[in-house]
Amino acid sequence: MQSDAPNIGIFCPTFLKPEMWHVYRQVVGPKRVKIHAFAFKRENSERFPYSLVHLLGRSRLRWARRIWQKQILHTPQLALPSECSGFLELVCAQNISLLHIYFGNNGVFWLPLFRQRPIPIIVSFHGADVAVGFDTPSGQRRLKQVFEAADLLLARSHSIRQSMIAAGCSPDKIRIQRTGIPGSDFEYRPRRFPDDGRFQFLQACRLIEKKGVEVTLKAYAKFMQRWPSSSLVIAGDGPLRKPLEQMAHQLDIGGRVVFTGFLSKEELLKLYYESHVFIHPSETTSAGDNEGIPNSLLEAMATGLCTIATRHGGIPEAIEHLQNGILVEERDFEGVYYWMNRLAEDWPVAIELGQHAAQAISREFDSETQIQKLESVYLELIRSGYPVNGSKRARDGFGST
Repeated sequence: MQSDAPNIGIFCPTFLKPEMWHVYRQVVGPKRVKIHAFAFKRENSERFPYSLVHLLGRSRLRWARRIWQKQILHTPQLALPSECSGFLELVCAQNISLLHIYFGNNGVFWLPLFRQRPIPIIVSFHGADVAVGFDTPSGQRRLKQVFEAADLLLARSHSIRQSMIAAGCSPDKIRIQRTGIPGSDFEYRPRRFPDDGRFQFLQACRLIEKKGVEVTLKAYAKFMQRWPSSSLVIAGDGPLRKPLEQMAHQLDIGGRVVFTGFLSKEELLKLYYESHVFIHPSETTSAGDNEGIPNSLLEAMATGLCTIATRHGGIPEAIEHLQNGILVEERDFEGVYYWMNRLAEDWPVAIELGQHAAQAISREFDSETQIQKLESVYLELIRSGYPVNGSKRARDGFGST
């Protein structure tokens, strides 16, 4: 790292949740800037070791804020003055030149900070943070205020960019920032046809509604009738784990389905290489929650796994149907089953699609390239000398209700 590298601050409420490898790579990867992480709490420090993590103080009045803003006003919660002043003191103490907030909902929380800031602010949007929690007039107004107040907005896919524009964001303020996959960590390996039909299917994700795990279970239940020696691994954890385990038993596939819970990076990589087909049938929830481009999908593709996914969110930006993977419609378990069976009967197709998948990830989602792009965005904003502190945008009353 350059000795005169500028200090960049990133904010994520928890540094870091187990699935946040994509954020961690953007913290440890840059070479032209020095990243300082700011958070309210730190978790999984063994999984995500990093020395420049600064913990922010929480206001003792946050319980009152929750009652007043969330339960009475039905508006997204905003940072209190003491939280803003504490954050700004740390920013100044660490000589931070630019602040990058993950994700849109946290951009809303820090709106009162925007009008006080002496430096540019970037906000990243990754999917649910465009829709979930902003379905009220006050929520929509707050989201538009973030769009107006931030100096730049990053979207991880074109589909998220379109959602932001539909929510009132100027297209000129948005740049695409892909999730990067380090090729050295996820090397390509062709999968051999399994002996005695012992196919292993894999889905790796948080166990929440938008991941479509129910679709995977239903499709596998039908597949297992023809291929009884096969198995399904669900890697990950979340609030739907018990209902999904119950569903597997109701479908009479409990003995062939393994729920692993959260895995380490090394354990998940081992599963990628042991498996034959990756499944990720994402779907839009009733609350409007949808995907950008799932990180596990990109990782699986990078290793050469043939993937069955859905025409949902940013997934078609990574998978081109019958070119480097399979796409079906949302909630179409029959379609997922059809392609599971089709690939099992014509294995060379799976090999070819997996090879093309790895090539596409190397070409479009290389981690080093994406980190260089992010660094360039940081440096461009710093060097542009944005008149943030005295600008009309910063003075407009974002702290008002």
